[in-house]
Amino acid sequence: MAKLIAKTPCEGLLPKTIGTVELSEVVIDRAWSVAPFKGQEAAVSEALTKALGVGYPAANRALSKGGARAIWAGAGRALVIGAEMPDLSGLAAVTDQGDGIAAVRIDGAGAEAVLARLVPLDLRAGSFKRGHTARSFVNHMTASVTRLGPTSFEVMVMRSMARTLVHDLTEAATGVAARAV
Repeated sequence: MAKLIAKTPCEGLLPKTIGTVELSEVVIDRAWSVAPFKGQEAAVSEALTKALGVGYPAANRALSKGGARAIWAGAGRALVIGAEMPDLSGLAAVTDQGDGIAAVRIDGAGAEAVLARLVPLDLRAGSFKRGHTARSFVNHMTASVTRLGPTSFEVMVMRSMARTLVHDLTEAATGVAARAV
């Protein structure tokens, strides 16, 4: 009988260092889509804060404390990552997303330049600060882009797009590195 072996979305594709940019996989083992019912956003935020230390995020923001993160994921929706979901019965629709997400961390002095080639947003530090997040496109893929630090970003896409994301980031990083020579 064949044995199934679990693999991460970017297994065998990352890590990579290209010029001043490092690409690495962020393994997401627990992730939940949370959509508060009408009028329940404050109650959801309170329940999340009590259980995880992070509340429901405002639009275009990401919150983190310890291993728990709450990332705005569009109108009326957030993604809670890295923690067990508290019981939100009667407060929100909750869907397990743990095995459906691929996430890549982009670090280094050229990170902004790499993403500038792929994302139609101003991600410069003056406009897009630490803790800011946006739903946008990375090339042709719908994605979530979050600034983690001065030269650090996280990009999340559907698991089925992991190979394409790594390819596109690699091509953009190669172009940025070539211009620096």
